[in-house]
Amino acid sequence: MDNGSEGNGYSEEQASIDRTNSSHASATAMKSPLRKVLQGSLGGVFFLHGEDEHRKGEAVRALVDAHVDPGTRDFNLDILQGSEVSVEDLARILATPPMMADYRVVVVRGAEAFAGAARSRDLILRLVERPPPDLALILSARIPERSKAKFYQTLIKQAQAIEFAMITQDDVPGWLMEEARVRFGTTMEPDAARALGQAVGSDLGILSRELEKLTAVAGDADRISLEHVRAAGTVLPKQDRWKWFDLVGERRFPEAISGLRILLNQGERGVGLTVGLATHLLRIGVTVESGAGALEGVLPPHQRWLSRQIGTQAKVWNTGAIRAAVLGLLRVDRLLKASSLSDEHHLEEWLLTMMCREGVAA
Repeated sequence: MDNGSEGNGYSEEQASIDRTNSSHASATAMKSPLRKVLQGSLGGVFFLHGEDEHRKGEAVRALVDAHVDPGTRDFNLDILQGSEVSVEDLARILATPPMMADYRVVVVRGAEAFAGAARSRDLILRLVERPPPDLALILSARIPERSKAKFYQTLIKQAQAIEFAMITQDDVPGWLMEEARVRFGTTMEPDAARALGQAVGSDLGILSRELEKLTAVAGDADRISLEHVRAAGTVLPKQDRWKWFDLVGERRFPEAISGLRILLNQGERGVGLTVGLATHLLRIGVTVESGAGALEGVLPPHQRWLSRQIGTQAKVWNTGAIRAAVLGLLRVDRLLKASSLSDEHHLEEWLLTMMCREGVAA
């Protein structure tokens, strides 16, 4: 049947959903928070919102797989585009009962279009209040920045809502390592994950495709290494910003000074490096004070793997040294925002000061 798919030119999306029967994408999407939703009863209205289209797409596929049997999918699944479907077609599709199945599934991409269309909006909100027991309505949307529209607030409160915010650059290595394990059943070494994240950025769709390519390059190897990343033709930066933080964490200040200019020439900004470095040192400070277990408890989920590595670095620091280093970075931050001197000047001065203190201590 697939009226919405055919009528709105959405056959490619339909094919994408159909391909997931095999289904590494669904396995990945079943990670929290989607797993929590599917532990409850099926059916109803699902509101998937946020900037991360990759994870939203995975969530849509997982929800479809959870509700629709492949044998009746052609009769019980409609894919619609919010900006293209009329309210009459929307009402008709939503009112169509399932055929030889427990649920009918309707997926609406770009559901933010309904926020400004009164009749479609009211139709959706009535369904949220009293969803038919045999319908699973999956709404995917990007909420406009700073929007306070009642439509979105009602969906967040009354539907089964899941937010998919873009992950930060610092989350990328951990996400890659988890994706390699869950999706491909392999191990990705931290250096490889960091290098790929530094080279590609935080677009999970691109990263996922690069990871798939890397598993082919790695072949029968039991893990993906930095050498595999290089062999795949990935253009790697001369200086990895995370490795640079590690150089400072290991008190290898002369090497950090050499790497500083390379980082800045690659486009890094002094303020960003200062904030990142201060965060790294504060994490070392938590470990010095309370141990690696305490640090793991406060790290974001995709960064908890760092606790062991930071625990090793913490062995060459004490509380006083951490305090002095962080206060020095606070001064650097103020100078970067007010001084006419270069970013390199202020950060290099801080590194040289750290070297001098180490020499005096020795």
